[in-house]
Amino acid sequence: MRERERIPSGCAVAGVLSWTGQPVGGETIIRAMRVMHERSNGLGGGFAGYGIYPDFAELYAFHLLYDSLESADDVEAILQKNFVIEHQEAIPFWEHSPITDYPVFIRYFLRPRGSEDEEELVVQTVMTVNARVEGAYVISSGKNMGVFKGVGYPEDIGEFFRLDEYQGYCWIAHGRFPTNSVGWWGGAHPFNLLNFSVVHNGELSSYGINRRYLENFGYFCTLQTDTEVIAYLLDLLLRRHKVPPAMLGAIFASPFWSEIDAMEEPQRSFYKAIRLTYGGALLNGPFSIIVGFEGGMLGLVDRIKLRPMVGGWDKDTFYLASEESAIREIAPHLNEIRALKAGEVMIGTVKEGVYHGQEFAVSRI
Repeated sequence: MRERERIPSGCAVAGVLSWTGQPVGGETIIRAMRVMHERSNGLGGGFAGYGIYPDFAELYAFHLLYDSLESADDVEAILQKNFVIEHQEAIPFWEHSPITDYPVFIRYFLRPRGSEDEEELVVQTVMTVNARVEGAYVISSGKNMGVFKGVGYPEDIGEFFRLDEYQGYCWIAHGRFPTNSVGWWGGAHPFNLLNFSVVHNGELSSYGINRRYLENFGYFCTLQTDTEVIAYLLDLLLRRHKVPPAMLGAIFASPFWSEIDAMEEPQRSFYKAIRLTYGGALLNGPFSIIVGFEGGMLGLVDRIKLRPMVGGWDKDTFYLASEESAIREIAPHLNEIRALKAGEVMIGTVKEGVYHGQEFAVSRI
C-alpha cells in the first residue's frame, strides 16, 4: 500500500448555490467532497447549509458542541438571560457511521429578548460562551442555517450528521489536512459567526496580527485554528463596516506596496487607503476560501494564487471547488467553468428566488 503523502495544495473546499433559491439536498455536496478524498487526512471535515430550517427561519439557530453535558447548564443560563429558547434538541446523527468518538451536539432555536441590536447580542453571546464556559463551543449562530463538523473525512462527517435528510439553497464544505494546528471537533471547518461561514484551504502567517486586530473590536479567538479569524473579519467588515462583498479581495488579498506604487490614479489612492485602513485584516500566506452568507456565496484566492479555486455555473446553480473534478461530479453540463485569478472575488447571489446576474468582481479594480 502506498504511504500517505502530504498534499501541499490540500485541503479540499467546495460550495453549491442555487441561484433560483430552490433546495439542494445535502447528499449533493457530500458527493462533491468525496471526489477530493485525497486532499484530506481524516482529521477534519464539515459543512454549512443555508435554508435548512424553514420551520424556524426567523429564529437564531445555535449549534453547541459540548465535551460533556456538564457544561450545558452554564450555557443555557447565558442563553436564557438574553434569549427565549423556543426549541432545543440533540442534533440527529447516525450511530452506525464510521465516526465513533464524538462529543455532544445540541441545537437551540432562539428569539432575542427585545434587544435593539439583535446581531450584536448574538455575537457577544457567542464570544462569552466560547471564552468562559469550559468544554462548550458555539459552532454556528445564524438564522435558517447551521454548521455540521468534526474529526473525520468529510464524506463520513456528512453521513454521521445525516445531511442527506436536509435541503438548503446553499452548501459549503471542507476536507481538512491540518498543518500548524491540532485536529479536533471545534477546530474543523466551517467557522461561523451569525450568517457568515468560511472554509479555507491554506495557512495564515498573519494570524497573530489578524487576531490582535480583531481583539480591538471585541472578537476573541478560542478555537485553536487560524481560520477562525476569517469568520470574525467577515462579520466586522460585511456587517459592522458595511463593506461590499466584492471589495473583500482588495482587503484580504491587497496588492503588494510595490504594485500599488506602480499604479495609476485613482487606483493607487484607493489601494493605499485600503492598506492603511484595513492593514490588520490583510491575510498573508496561501489561501483559497469559500464564504457562505445569507442569500449568497463567494470564492476568493490569495494575491499570488498559492492555492487553487475553480468556479462554474449553469442556468440554475453556481459552483466553487478546489478541483474541477468535484464540480463535474455534480454538474457534468456547465455553461462555463474557469479558475479564479489571484485576488479575485467570484460571487453568486439569490434575490427573491431569482439569481440577479453574474456578479463577478475582481479585486484589482
